[in-house]
Amino acid sequence: MPSILSTDLSISALAFLVLVALSAGLARGFSGFGAALIFVPLASSVMGPQIAVPLLLVVDGVMTLGMIPGAVRRADRRDVLTMAVGAIIGVPIGVHLLMTLDPVTIRWAIVAIVVVLLSLLMSGWRYRDRPKAILTAVVGLIAGVFSGVAQIGGPPVVAYWLGGAVPAVIVRANIILYFAISTVLNATAYLWNGLITVKLLGLAVLVAPVYGLGVWLGSRMFGLAEEKTFRRICYGMIATAALISMPLFDALKG
Repeated sequence: MPSILSTDLSISALAFLVLVALSAGLARGFSGFGAALIFVPLASSVMGPQIAVPLLLVVDGVMTLGMIPGAVRRADRRDVLTMAVGAIIGVPIGVHLLMTLDPVTIRWAIVAIVVVLLSLLMSGWRYRDRPKAILTAVVGLIAGVFSGVAQIGGPPVVAYWLGGAVPAVIVRANIILYFAISTVLNATAYLWNGLITVKLLGLAVLVAPVYGLGVWLGSRMFGLAEEKTFRRICYGMIATAALISMPLFDALKG
């Protein structure tokens, strides 16, 4: 418990963080991505991106382990590994930006990137051509940079993979498996740069169960709910997260 209290977060901030984790987990469990677009901007507004970003990595990495075996069976492993090659280059670039840029600058950049990526998803645009190895690797590089700096590498990957004739079950499996690999890459880089600390792990113990509940509920919704309706809800949550997490509103948060 002392490790959690040493984060200097108030009770209200911790309660807010738990609510954000539940919402992010719901999106992750249903679609295989989307948690960071909700969690990172909002959590960064109360603890800064250098804590919020690695916190999500730890929590998501632990609480989504159960999704990986099924993804391994269903995924196009060759495509996933090709994309991971690009991420090997992109992740260190993103982590370097996270370590060196001013926290407020990072938060504004995260809001801007979230808005752009959300617009991409909502536009319905998808890559319609056959996947090519070099392009797959480039998408992995871009997603790796976004993951390293803010854990928001999902939309480029989704826009690339969702446009073809591949069944949604395989696309979802590809996304889950790719981000399992990306998690290992990011965790290595964060550990090397001292971003994963005892204090952060203590906070993860508090957040992880609620996030895991959200992932479980979201996974059940994937088989029960109408996909179009739930995705619209996710888009609304992401847009709201980007809006209320703007540094412009920090004074209103007390």
